[in-house]
Amino acid sequence: MWPFRRRAERPLGPRGERLAEKLLRKQGMKRLARNYRCTGGEIDLIALDRSTRKSLGAETVAFVEVKTRSSDDYTDPEAAVDDEKRRRILRASRHYLASHPAAEGLNLRYDIVSVLCRPGERPQLKHIPDAFR
Repeated sequence: MWPFRRRAERPLGPRGERLAEKLLRKQGMKRLARNYRCTGGEIDLIALDRSTRKSLGAETVAFVEVKTRSSDDYTDPEAAVDDEKRRRILRASRHYLASHPAAEGLNLRYDIVSVLCRPGERPQLKHIPDAFR
């Protein structure tokens, strides 16, 4: 018999991405892509924020990195987005924009959604708009 217990829950990362997408949808954002991959990198969520039309003069494309953790004992989940990860996200966002000319003229933003899923507790989500450039 195998000595280790199998995890009954789904993997943490995809669960966090689903929760983050739900949060963004509640904020009025529309998902454009999920898990966008190219040779330059990967972006968890790409969303359209229509609420910026009045304040900024155009809608905003938000490139969202989702960081999910089961504990924040050592650091917050959003602290895991280091300089190298940011470079990969920026590279992937340029690729996305080059292949989607409809996004031309829209504002751009790089967000982080931090998801903390402690066992036995409700998930805690924190949306950090314009987290980096």
